[in-house]
Amino acid sequence: MMAGVLACSLAGCGSGTTSTSTPPPVTPPPVTPPPVTPPPVTPPPVTPPPVTPPPVTPPPVSNPGVSFSGKALAGTQPIVGATVQLYAAGTTGNGSAATALLSSALTSDSTGVFTVAAGYSCPAVTSQIYVVVRGGQVGSAVANPAITLASALGACNQITANSQFVINEVTTAATAWGLAQFFGTGGNIGASSTNAQGLANAVATVANLANLTTGASPGATFPPTAASPPMKVTPPMKVNAVADLLNNCTATAVGCGALFSATTPNGGSAPDNTLDAVLNLVRNPGSNVAMLYSQLPASGAQPFTPVPSMAPADWTLSINYHGGGIDKNNPSGVGVDATGNVWVSTYSGPVAEFSTTGTPMFSSGITGGGLLKSDALAVDPQGNIWVPDGGSPRVNSDFGSVTELSSTGQVLSGATGFSSGGISYPTAIAIDTNGAVWIPDYGNSRVTLLSSAGQPLSGTGGYQSLQFSFPLAVAIDANHDGWIANFGNDTVSKVSADGSQIASFASGNGPDGLAVDQRGNVWIANQTGNSITELANDGTVVSSGYSDNKASILAPQGIAIDGSGNVWVANLHSHAITELAGSAAASPISPGTILSPTAGYASDAGFTEAYAIVVDASGNLWVSDFNNNTLTEIVGVATPVKTPVLGPPQTP
Repeated sequence: MMAGVLACSLAGCGSGTTSTSTPPPVTPPPVTPPPVTPPPVTPPPVTPPPVTPPPVTPPPVSNPGVSFSGKALAGTQPIVGATVQLYAAGTTGNGSAATALLSSALTSDSTGVFTVAAGYSCPAVTSQIYVVVRGGQVGSAVANPAITLASALGACNQITANSQFVINEVTTAATAWGLAQFFGTGGNIGASSTNAQGLANAVATVANLANLTTGASPGATFPPTAASPPMKVTPPMKVNAVADLLNNCTATAVGCGALFSATTPNGGSAPDNTLDAVLNLVRNPGSNVAMLYSQLPASGAQPFTPVPSMAPADWTLSINYHGGGIDKNNPSGVGVDATGNVWVSTYSGPVAEFSTTGTPMFSSGITGGGLLKSDALAVDPQGNIWVPDGGSPRVNSDFGSVTELSSTGQVLSGATGFSSGGISYPTAIAIDTNGAVWIPDYGNSRVTLLSSAGQPLSGTGGYQSLQFSFPLAVAIDANHDGWIANFGNDTVSKVSADGSQIASFASGNGPDGLAVDQRGNVWIANQTGNSITELANDGTVVSSGYSDNKASILAPQGIAIDGSGNVWVANLHSHAITELAGSAAASPISPGTILSPTAGYASDAGFTEAYAIVVDASGNLWVSDFNNNTLTEIVGVATPVKTPVLGPPQTP
């Protein structure tokens, strides 16, 4: 019972009525559905627009060369399958390594032709370029490895596009003569960077000797005033003869042995190719002359003519020039300026200028300014020309003056020249590196010094001393001392620049020419003594007189020192040039040893009175012939010197 009541009470029982209770709505907690990951969507590929790279321009070729063609010939026959290379001359010294300009050497075709494409890179626009042809086959003969032919073409920027050249024995002989001082081993040609002018002038000489387009001698630039009588052997004759000798070997290898044997230098190795053979020949021009001449093909079989009718005196190559004011005027002094042009004084007055290849620059020479009875000439550091005038009428009481000309031939010293400072019949002249002008005065036996402006540096009357006696020559050493040749008492005097110190030393008889070498030694041409004296710079006698019993040293007049220190002498009466070993000569050769043949060099040049002699920056000798009225160039025989020569010779 109690249980019911309690149940009712708990259930909320009413007055006998039973009720049903509705629970409150129940809100279920929100249900978060699991995340739904959509399937991956791969976007369509996107192709970027094409990118055009900027154009790439290859670097320009520096100093590009033009295209040209060439033809390799042995005589008139093509050289087939020869290797051809183009070179630029080296710039680090004589004979320095050349630069090959073609990445791959060319090969001559069945007609000997090859073509050099444009675009090769020259080291400089003015680089001298040349072609060397090696090997190849001639006619039905087997390939001949002894063939080496060459031709110097000129500066890179001077070659005309599509030019045609011939490379043969004539161009090779001309190249060897003109560039003898610039060839090294292996066909290398080079010069120092400071002697680009000397190298360029030498290349111009090659074009004087050979026509580079036709392969014949002489060249297209050979002046009409050259090779004048009385030359016994003209330059083309010698070039042709040597070309014929080379052809003995290029045409067939069988002919190479005799050529190589005859061109082997004393104590040296035999050459094994034609270029080395011809270089040996021109560098040893007095060796085996008759033997080589005997190897020439018989008349009618020579590919190159004319040739000498008999063996030449030697293989020096001389060119005689005339015109320009020296004809009939007795050319005397000679000087070379920095460009290589050659200036010549004359006893009759006119001064001539010749180009490096012998062309007169003034048709009748330069006159006026007191020019007359001139025995000498010098070029100063500025390129001006100084000429002593021995006795211009009505000038300095007829005792002469000194005329200065500009490099263009204008008179700089007034209407009558410089005549103060004791000038009296001036006979010689030399200019120091500092521009001081030294003048021996034959008329009063004094010495005058002038400044570069023509003002006296030696007082109003010049330097005076009883030691001076009819001075005829002057040279200057590296200490700025002057050396004076006293013809009247057979001495030479050493004079300080301020005139305070004068010392005299015995020479041979009749000293008439002077030169000071790189070691300071003094070389004296004794005209009446027929000898050459050598003194140390302190006056000590090294030799009282080198002589050859008048075989070539006969009335020596002019004297010059080349870049190796060798001594070159112009002889008035032997009609030849003598070469002596210089003071630095080493065993087995002694200083003063006569290096030229018994009769001297160039005795077939036609000299009658070889007077003055100078060396240029290409290694050429220039000699005035007082009686023949000619200027003679002897090509490539001497070591080059810097021009103008001021004091002792310097390396260019």
